[in-house]
Amino acid sequence: MRPENQSNVSEFLLLGLPIQPEQQAVFFVLFLVMYLTTVLGNLLIILLIRLDSHLHTPMYFFLSHLALTDISFSSVTVPKMLTNMRTQHRSITYEGCVSQTYFFIFFADLDSFLITSMAYDRYVAICHPLHYTTIMSQSLCVMLVAMSWVIACACALLHTLLLAQLSFCVKNIVPHFFCDLGALLRLSCSDTSLNQLVIFTAGLAAIMLPFLCILASYGRIGVTVLQVPSTKGICKALSTCGSHLSVVILYYGAIIGLYFLPPSINSNDNEIIASVMYTVVTPMLNPFIYSLRNKDMKGALIRLIC
Repeated sequence: MRPENQSNVSEFLLLGLPIQPEQQAVFFVLFLVMYLTTVLGNLLIILLIRLDSHLHTPMYFFLSHLALTDISFSSVTVPKMLTNMRTQHRSITYEGCVSQTYFFIFFADLDSFLITSMAYDRYVAICHPLHYTTIMSQSLCVMLVAMSWVIACACALLHTLLLAQLSFCVKNIVPHFFCDLGALLRLSCSDTSLNQLVIFTAGLAAIMLPFLCILASYGRIGVTVLQVPSTKGICKALSTCGSHLSVVILYYGAIIGLYFLPPSINSNDNEIIASVMYTVVTPMLNPFIYSLRNKDMKGALIRLIC
């Protein structure tokens, strides 16, 4: 490309969701309610865990960090999307776009690592119940959370630094409701082969490896439960792990389908729908699936109200 046909853009335009203008108000109310449910539900989880001494266990320690991550994850994209839907002011500065990409990747990876830590906690609780308190010590829990934050930060920083090295053409329209890394790479005039390679390799480390660890943990749980065929034990294991596993499949399925399948399979609308699933729907469902159906959380809520 000749230099006169190339420029560094100062802002991007987010096209938003593929909905008709007359449907904007309905979807605005819908996503606003979902976002408020996400924030209030996860804040309630954090409050209950901090105030109730019965919930000061490794499982709820991870859950409190997951709730905070879900609030932050949704807050990276949803408020800007809602603002665009109401004001039709779809522009976002270059710096704001890069920052949004960084925090999106950071909280997405952090969510993945925390879910993996929770799966390991359930594995120890079911497969090694007599040694649970010894294995899941406070120092191990703190170390797992700290490592999750550090690795997620490093992955997000790597993607963002490589993104900042790219040049962008005059075309600055992002066919998405947030600054998705894949959409930005398609707009770049530079060679993005290194970025694509890092997405694949870092994605294997931050997404696929935790996903495989979760599957291995639940596979071991299944083997342990089946070795002692007890109806009560099977029901307890299903109540403990079934909801978690369903959210894992929903969360990782959307991400894997979006970032690891060939581009020809993913149309732009499919990408947006998948992004909505793991940025809006899954964080909203987590309070219900992980906590509000839990007997201990219900007891903590009743004690708080009383």
